[in-house]
Amino acid sequence: MNRSRATFAIVFPLTILVACRQTPGTDPRMVAEWMRALYGSVRAERLSPPVVSRLLGYAAVTLHEGLAVGSDGPPSLAGALNGLPGLPRGDTGTQYDGTLAAAEAERVVLDSMLAEALPSTRASLDGLMDSLTRARAALGVAEATQARSTELGHRIGLAIVAWSRTDGYDSTRGRPYAAPVGPGLWVSDAPGSTYASQNLSGASDFVALDNPANTLRPGSASDRGLIMNRPKRRGLTNLMPVNMAGVTEPHWGTIRPFMLQSPNECPIPEPPAYSVEPASPLYRAALEVYEIRKALSPEDRTTALYWADNPGETGTPAGHWVAIASQMVGRGNLSASDAARLFVVTAVAQADAFIAAWAYKFRFNLIRPRTYIRRVIDSTWEPLISTPPFPEYPSGHSALSAAAATGMTSLLGAQAFDDSTGIALGPTVRRFDSFLEAANQAGHSRVLGGIHFELGNQGGRALGRCVGETIVRRLAVPRAP
Repeated sequence: MNRSRATFAIVFPLTILVACRQTPGTDPRMVAEWMRALYGSVRAERLSPPVVSRLLGYAAVTLHEGLAVGSDGPPSLAGALNGLPGLPRGDTGTQYDGTLAAAEAERVVLDSMLAEALPSTRASLDGLMDSLTRARAALGVAEATQARSTELGHRIGLAIVAWSRTDGYDSTRGRPYAAPVGPGLWVSDAPGSTYASQNLSGASDFVALDNPANTLRPGSASDRGLIMNRPKRRGLTNLMPVNMAGVTEPHWGTIRPFMLQSPNECPIPEPPAYSVEPASPLYRAALEVYEIRKALSPEDRTTALYWADNPGETGTPAGHWVAIASQMVGRGNLSASDAARLFVVTAVAQADAFIAAWAYKFRFNLIRPRTYIRRVIDSTWEPLISTPPFPEYPSGHSALSAAAATGMTSLLGAQAFDDSTGIALGPTVRRFDSFLEAANQAGHSRVLGGIHFELGNQGGRALGRCVGETIVRRLAVPRAP
């Protein structure tokens, strides 16, 4: 995050909270600021989309549980999330400030989960936390209330860190993976020349075929290696930058979901059998992608790139939907409790959709359109978007977008909205009639981009809606009128 944005993140919450010299309730814009700050952080860290979804899920739960200790806070999620024990609670009849408890809890959790982050990321988030703390004092929160709220928030944060360490994430770090081999199975065969364009950003350092974010090594400079600034050090274990030349999180489906009973709780059909016969379902699906690419209109191209959300260039798909949710806080005049619940529903639905989608992806290991089309239809064919390094079925974009949109629709209704998430990165504001329309467009964009069959889009969409509906039901989210 550059200096001007970091300054904005520090000053803005203080400005909006000091402006109202009243009994200090929790300002809902504080929740939106957290969502926006996290979007910038995951973009700078160049994390893979599944890792981003996990980080956002824990951040959302932490913020929610910190706010829950205040008199105007939301009800606690204790008992609703898998493996989450009872969290620390304050003394009955004692006043606590939810904003301070939430800020301190987030500080503890993010200090743990972002321990390997860039210094600029840590400084930006620390600045936001500190500004919130100063603002509460300026609004008249008594020193004794500040102290006990911060102490309680610290204990909540420690409890959530301990909970996060039991989800199986650590056991997937550095775990080897050998992809199965067969004619209809996925192989990572995107050309090396696409790695640089997919991974460069203002935070990028070096793009190389073995790992796009490694620092420059002697003798490795070439036309496929670009020197930028701000390297991430080698040897990271928890916050490795995305590696487009490898395989993305092959064991992600083994991680404990937030709310699903198991990764396969929401069933999807098996993909069609491999065949090169023109009458077979897989051949017809590939031919459709091939014909779409040939007839791609300027609007189709714009749509595909709008939703691409490549790691390192944006906050990834999960960050995109959290950014949309943050825009709804002010637009819908949400209370702080409703804003926190919106953050949880959006982030947790996406996190569980990623776990479910990845479990299916590496169960079926379906071949990608690029591999099939070049092998069977046209050996020179290339998709519009770089093919990511994991299997085709189901589409992750389709799954997480449908899950997020289903949760947001339950809370906010089927309202039209403008999405300005990417305006600072190039894309203009885009208008949608509903969250589900946006989710359907996000899923279809992967077909337009040439990296998914329509069957992958449909399978992902069905999975995401099931996940979203499950999360809504188990959180007892009230339906929007």
